[in-house]
Amino acid sequence: MVFIREVRLPVTVIDKKKQPVSGLTRNDFLIYEDKQLQTIRGFSSFINEKDSLPIYVAVLMDTSGSVAGKLKFEQESAKSFIYTVTRLRKDRVAFATFDHEIKLRQDFTDKLDLLDKAVDSVKKPGTRTLFYDAVWQFCDEKMRSVPGRRVLVVITDGDDNNYSRATLNDAIDIAQRTETTVFAISTKAGLSGSVPGVEAGTVSSGADKDLQKLCEETGGTAFFTGDVLELERAFTRISKELRSTYLLTYKPTNDRYDGSRRKIEVKLASNHDGLKVKTRKGYKAVSDSLRK
Repeated sequence: MVFIREVRLPVTVIDKKKQPVSGLTRNDFLIYEDKQLQTIRGFSSFINEKDSLPIYVAVLMDTSGSVAGKLKFEQESAKSFIYTVTRLRKDRVAFATFDHEIKLRQDFTDKLDLLDKAVDSVKKPGTRTLFYDAVWQFCDEKMRSVPGRRVLVVITDGDDNNYSRATLNDAIDIAQRTETTVFAISTKAGLSGSVPGVEAGTVSSGADKDLQKLCEETGGTAFFTGDVLELERAFTRISKELRSTYLLTYKPTNDRYDGSRRKIEVKLASNHDGLKVKTRKGYKAVSDSLRK
């Protein structure tokens, strides 16, 4: 008989102004797995700078032919995210690119000069778009073993074009199993007024919706904008969210590794109208799903 170990959920609560909410306690949360109420076994709050977990951020940048005219925008977005979200001497960032191949250009480091050099080293696009393969490979090989909060930032137009062996569901699955929160920056609009693209801020194509689903299922957000200032505001919000985390753990009442999909829903108890809970929405009950 094989038993599932504890499920660990990084949870962020935001208000109507998209600001993180502090001061909540264990009794403010309810966890449901497949609609069954679970017992919260562990609760930690990482709200202030002193107590917050170190963050391991992997930035994956699309360098396929479809974003050839937007490389500069992608590079500026990558640097802006790194500068805004990470803290010197505490957080670690890795940088990789994907097109017809997946290339790690800088492993996890806290040295901004090495990250700048890695981002600037991208000179020309490749072919194809191994988007889902890149998410799968990075979560499986890099995010699985790092301590602290795990974040994957994907800068892409969102279209895999069916070149990956992995599917959207595979990408969601591995991110959930490795407790990785995915954020995405869509490049389909590029820089406002200078790069061809559709109207910024819209979610119209199937690729857009898939990108949004990947992020929401893992507790993150997809941003569709070509305005650098608006992006920087978004990065600031992400930074605040990542440093306003509640960590909840529970042992599932369904305690078997049977390969089934488990749906997670975290709710707030009464008297918390207008607040939104962000966390991963499920996991697949296989042997490597959860932390020992």
